[in-house]
Amino acid sequence: MFSRSELEALTLQELRALCQRYGLPPTSNAGYKVSYITTLMAFPILALQQFQDGRGIKRPSFESLQNIGIALDEMNSLTDEQIAFVRISLEGRRMEYPQRYEQEKLYNLYKVKLLLGEAVNLLGQ
Repeated sequence: MFSRSELEALTLQELRALCQRYGLPPTSNAGYKVSYITTLMAFPILALQQFQDGRGIKRPSFESLQNIGIALDEMNSLTDEQIAFVRISLEGRRMEYPQRYEQEKLYNLYKVKLLLGEAVNLLGQ
């Protein structure tokens, strides 16, 4: 990610700003550049190692993925009229109240279905 020479060329303030940008604390005394350099060089390797060790974020189980698939199946597909309705909603056209609430429900459900489908595809990679 960062090379040692790239980091050593930065000032203490620039190194501090980089660590703050990524939400990383210095490894030891915040008054020394080496504390920030060590952190900035090590965090990518540590993040991947933690992932491989099952710490922090984890892939959902196969059963959880199946449940998402079941939910997608239950949601079914849009009808031709509903597709047209979503398209006009995307153009910013809104119905009058109280139908607007139902319009938002349908549109939000459509977005959920798209995002769940995308999540399943991403997790399958």
